[in-house]
Amino acid sequence: MPVKTDVVIIGAGPVGLFQVFELGLLDIHAQVVDSLPQAGGQCAKLYPEKPIYDIPGFPVVGAQELIDRLLEQIKPFKADFHLGQMVTQLQRQDDGRFLLETSTGTRFDTATIILAAGLGAFQPRRMRALGSEEIDGKQLHYQVTRKEDFRGKNLLILGGGDSALDWTLELAEIVESLTLIHRRSDYRGQPASVKKMKSLAAAGKMREMQGTVRRVHCEDGRLNSVEVLLPDGSDTDISADEILVFWGLSPNLGPIANWGLEVNKRQIPVDTEKFQTTETGIFAVGDINTYPGKKKLILSGFHETALAAFAVQKHLDPDKKVMLQYTTTSSAMHKRLGLED
Repeated sequence: MPVKTDVVIIGAGPVGLFQVFELGLLDIHAQVVDSLPQAGGQCAKLYPEKPIYDIPGFPVVGAQELIDRLLEQIKPFKADFHLGQMVTQLQRQDDGRFLLETSTGTRFDTATIILAAGLGAFQPRRMRALGSEEIDGKQLHYQVTRKEDFRGKNLLILGGGDSALDWTLELAEIVESLTLIHRRSDYRGQPASVKKMKSLAAAGKMREMQGTVRRVHCEDGRLNSVEVLLPDGSDTDISADEILVFWGLSPNLGPIANWGLEVNKRQIPVDTEKFQTTETGIFAVGDINTYPGKKKLILSGFHETALAAFAVQKHLDPDKKVMLQYTTTSSAMHKRLGLED
């Protein structure tokens, strides 16, 4: 028999986890499905040690630490997690509810669905330089799981976005040398991070350069150096012990793309009152959605979950007046949070 529920959240990244919290405050129990074997999404899978600076109340918080704190925060609501499985089938039933089935055969009969799947099924954009296959998974990395692994090394970082800049700033103090290579002089990352990076370069604590890696040189199966094509057409060799590549992710919505939802450039349009998609009862929060003025920030996703939760409550009981209560003063909220018996 399928699990009967009011809501299924697809995605257990930071936004999906906070969606559990916002629903729980409204006394709505959630079932959570994620294709990864652990909660946390990109934060846990791709950069668990990455520092995040724009979460309210935290001058800095590690990505995995943020996930751990969110999991602690949602404990009172006892959400059911179904990890390591992907939703493969969706069917609207005659009564307006949805029947979902996952890749492991788990089935749900649910009134609503909240898509919090981030970029969907994602893979890092990989290096294709000659010789790179010899060190892939050895000295060629697409994420940092332990920053201590790079201590005292000659490190090469490729990329011009926030991840490349954040790890440049984080690792510059512990490596023997660090070279940041981006294909052009303009960076996609936060201006403040660019400014800090250039200050480090000016102080001789790292090197910044423009170019493209076209060949990897190995010695006895280990990385020795890379050949870089410079903007003027010349090339140069750079010694390196380890390479970190941050060229972004190649997103794929997977089965979600076949559910009849409107999709715009691999994102799902929503309204900004309910964060509902073109299908009544299906909502989308976080990086998977799009609307005028959308900013792909965890902070924005947190905001979206609050409004989506109220919309789900209204969908479940259209005639019930939706009351806004505050966690500081509401006894009902305190009880749901486990602060009162």
